[in-house]
Amino acid sequence: MNSFFCADDSRKTGEDLIGSATNYQTYILVECPPPWTAEAFNSKWVPKNLKILVEEVQRAKLPIRFLLIANDSSHKVNYTTLLIYQKQEGLNNGYLKQEFKLENIEQVAAVVQKWLWGLTPNYEVETSATRDILVCTHGSHDKCCARYGNPFYFHATSTIADLYLDDVRVWKSTHFGGHRFAPTIIDLPEGRYYGRLDQDDFKSILTRTGDIQILNKVYRGWGVLPPAMQILERELILRHGWDWFNCKVVGKILEQSLDNNAMRAELTLEKPCGSIYTYQAKLIKDEKNTQEIRSSCNTTQKSVIIKYTVASLWLTSSKVITYSA
Repeated sequence: MNSFFCADDSRKTGEDLIGSATNYQTYILVECPPPWTAEAFNSKWVPKNLKILVEEVQRAKLPIRFLLIANDSSHKVNYTTLLIYQKQEGLNNGYLKQEFKLENIEQVAAVVQKWLWGLTPNYEVETSATRDILVCTHGSHDKCCARYGNPFYFHATSTIADLYLDDVRVWKSTHFGGHRFAPTIIDLPEGRYYGRLDQDDFKSILTRTGDIQILNKVYRGWGVLPPAMQILERELILRHGWDWFNCKVVGKILEQSLDNNAMRAELTLEKPCGSIYTYQAKLIKDEKNTQEIRSSCNTTQKSVIIKYTVASLWLTSSKVITYSA
């Protein structure tokens, strides 16, 4: 029996999590009770029309991530929740949510198809500004997500209740990458990824309090930014503290070397008061943290995971808004 666990191996090698958040334009989350098969949309409760639609979107290489989600009452409720999170353009703080309550999962494909055509589907519901936390528990895809994801989900529901966070929902989710960082979560609508979490770290993330340095060990990056730029964003968070999470950001790679070992990146942030700051940084390949690892429990092949480090960082422009009394 294979006793290799990729999450244990990644911890042991001291792999840095940063730069492992995936950059999607859209997340489409479909409520569907487990069990889930290794290929999630082959699961028995997924209707054929939805499976075909997901395959078509994948073939067209659209930047859309379909995930199945469930919570403890998913198998008891008489409706299906469909969530569509769409990335905002320009300066932004994450994704915009649309939420639909459908009579059953068979209706999902038609609603998503309509949405893809730019039409406004019926069934949309007004919801308060909720925060959706997805915990990967997809054990049939990678056993680390069952081993670490399931207990984390169980305790996370208690943590949220203990903190009286009525606007936070926690969902079990199918695979969204990075199972070697299990337990791993996506925090929507921001679209930030975290891994190797315990409940104390989770409390800090939920309440944006405590030692900001925990992000050095649990922050995988922000899905609105290209992976190489996620290291720059973490560097700036550590300088600005939790206030950073109230800012709007836009970032881009300005130039990169042919071998991708060096690049110049620019990141602009807008504070809630309206002040705007633009930073540039030189990012170079981090030889110390670039290593060969087995990226999942099911592979015997090792992959080279390239990491970057911030070689230099400077403020290029600022427009500071001040209010006189």
